[in-house]
Amino acid sequence: MKLDGVELRRIAMPLVAPFRTSFGTTTTREALLLRAVTAEAEGWGECVAMSDPLYSSEYVDAAADVLRRFLVPGVSSAGDANGVAPALAPFKGHRMAKAALEMAILDAELRATGVPLARELGAVHNWVPCGVSVGIMGSIPELLDAVDGYLDAGYVRIKLKIEPGWDVEPVRAVRERFGDDVLLQVDANSAYALADARQLARLDPFDLLLIEQPLDEEDVRGHATLARLVRTPICLDESITSARAAAAAISIGACSIVNIKAGRVGGYLEARRVHDVCAAHGVPVWCGGMLETGLGRAANVALAALPGFTLPGDTSASDRYYRTDVTEPFVLDGGHLAVPTGPGLGVTPVPDALDAVTMSTEWVPVLS
Repeated sequence: MKLDGVELRRIAMPLVAPFRTSFGTTTTREALLLRAVTAEAEGWGECVAMSDPLYSSEYVDAAADVLRRFLVPGVSSAGDANGVAPALAPFKGHRMAKAALEMAILDAELRATGVPLARELGAVHNWVPCGVSVGIMGSIPELLDAVDGYLDAGYVRIKLKIEPGWDVEPVRAVRERFGDDVLLQVDANSAYALADARQLARLDPFDLLLIEQPLDEEDVRGHATLARLVRTPICLDESITSARAAAAAISIGACSIVNIKAGRVGGYLEARRVHDVCAAHGVPVWCGGMLETGLGRAANVALAALPGFTLPGDTSASDRYYRTDVTEPFVLDGGHLAVPTGPGLGVTPVPDALDAVTMSTEWVPVLS
């Protein structure tokens, strides 16, 4: 499939409410969408990099720059979606930008052949269970009201963002209010150090599914030590950047659960490889979220339908974050989302909705 070029589209989407984590508060999601144009079909990709390099070293301006200057020109020899990663391998890092480009090319390729992304990845489910990520709140009552609303909406798992000073008490409050039957986990986004092991062990009595990424992303060995000091299972997020990284972390006991984010590992094809590595080691996985639009959400739901995704992911409904999505909204049904069945992503942007949030567009041709 010959790629004619890629449109880079900057958008800004206000959140329905501020979303606070240990590394900052988001009120508007600025994102970069890609439209890959070929003679046979067009495909869409979404870059999950944030406005500032706080969750990871990548950020939107840098992603646009590396795509414009290196990645889009560099993909001319890829041939097809499977060739994208090898073609871009000489360019170090920038996994989120690479993932967005691969996603757009893969979507175009699958639309041209009439194949849904879920089928291409090896999905075995038509519906996936959905959890929700609850940000750090200003007070315990505010947190309990939020959790109550999400449980009423049907979400089957609650994830609480935590940081030093906001950990044991909010978890205790949620358990006391809603009971032990609620699937509950916490996410630290690297906010702790190994010296905080005693504090993190205070979470053990609350029967959590997991503690996600408590330590720095580069401290994989520290996570292995922590895993021996707490009873709650350790899940890695930021530390898992590839299938090789997943295998290494599992081999030293740094985690017993893995959160897979396609953007963080360089694309949905590598995400499938991470899934396969974890399945081979008997390690359950779940699909993380990055405040995606309906485009990224469609791809995440397809990924979460693979057999190794045995825990509910952060594949929330569109209205969890946005009043109006750029695609037709994903709507929760009995705590689940339907896996798209149309070719490629199975969804496309609604022109008026997309135009309403577009800040700028830029065409990057691919020269033969």
